[in-house]
Amino acid sequence: MTQQTHETGSATTTVPATTTSAATVTTPATTARDDTATAPAPGAPPFPPLAEPRPLGELRFWPRTFHDRLTAPLPGLKAMARFAREGSVRPGRDGLADIPRLPYEPGPLPRTDTGTVAVTWAGHASWIVRIGGLTVLTDPVWSRRIIGTPARVTPVGVPWQTLPRVDAVVISHNHYDHLDAPTLRRLPRDTPVFVPAGLGRWFRRRRFTTVTELDWWEAAELSGVRFDFVPAHHWSKRTLTDTCHSLWGGWVLTAADGQRVYFAGDTGYGHWFSRIGGRYPGIDLALMPIGAYDPRWWLSDVHLDPEEAVRATEDLGARRMAPMHWGTFVLSAEPVLEPLTRVRAAWEKAGLDREDLWDLPVGGSRVLHPVASDRPA
Repeated sequence: MTQQTHETGSATTTVPATTTSAATVTTPATTARDDTATAPAPGAPPFPPLAEPRPLGELRFWPRTFHDRLTAPLPGLKAMARFAREGSVRPGRDGLADIPRLPYEPGPLPRTDTGTVAVTWAGHASWIVRIGGLTVLTDPVWSRRIIGTPARVTPVGVPWQTLPRVDAVVISHNHYDHLDAPTLRRLPRDTPVFVPAGLGRWFRRRRFTTVTELDWWEAAELSGVRFDFVPAHHWSKRTLTDTCHSLWGGWVLTAADGQRVYFAGDTGYGHWFSRIGGRYPGIDLALMPIGAYDPRWWLSDVHLDPEEAVRATEDLGARRMAPMHWGTFVLSAEPVLEPLTRVRAAWEKAGLDREDLWDLPVGGSRVLHPVASDRPA
């Protein structure tokens, strides 16, 4: 399947609003893949320029499906048959033996102010990101078990009752290990949530009152922090009948002082990383998935392996990387500690500074202090 590229400039048709909010139908356009894109030069301005932020809680209407955004075909009957035949969905006994060695070191959340960025890994793709004075949760999953998956092998790194007030939530896509209804029920319904196009209805049915749906390359702002939704090499599905009915992607969070964190969500490797890096230069920290990758013939289109995660971080031009999406749920066949050992080896092989690999234990935190001299223009 030819990779497709959705860029700013898609055709947008405005239709009469059914409420006081604006309502639009976005019809995506595609262009040829650009394999010549490279990491941005330090201090380079974004290209193309960033979109103007959209209103918070805007009511919008979307196409019925987003199949045209897939960058690889979904598995067909032949692949399904092979997967069922081989049954390679969990590590063997030797691969599970290291579960007691998985890094788990919960600690108090660091103190922050509006000029400090701090991240705490709660496990899987769930982070507590402190940026621009806000506390933002990414893909929050505090449940012990998710549908179709054995119980988590490490506890949640941050007890829910110790969280400060949650100012916002970002969701990458609707798979159960990233969109967890029991966890979200714990939040006040006026918590602002930022979600992919087509997923707003799910939240409004649960009475969330400030739900902002965004297409790729669109943004919104909350208390001076910019939330940009960016492409990923993945897909969406939550029921038997809703395949790709909502979009999928990652998020770039940018504080008023320019500090910038990229949350990749769930993704395979591909051309989007250099595109994102060009449009959002000066990413200080990339939160990158490194697990759930084996067998590669089945998962390579939608999940990074550790070496690809390092390569993607370089494509982004990001200064630092923090691994995630491993060591929490056993989702695939690689040994449970292998993602960590492989990402460390790949980072060293790439000649990158060891201090810039934030390989945190579950429950661990790091604080990013701004360096005024290396902020992009």
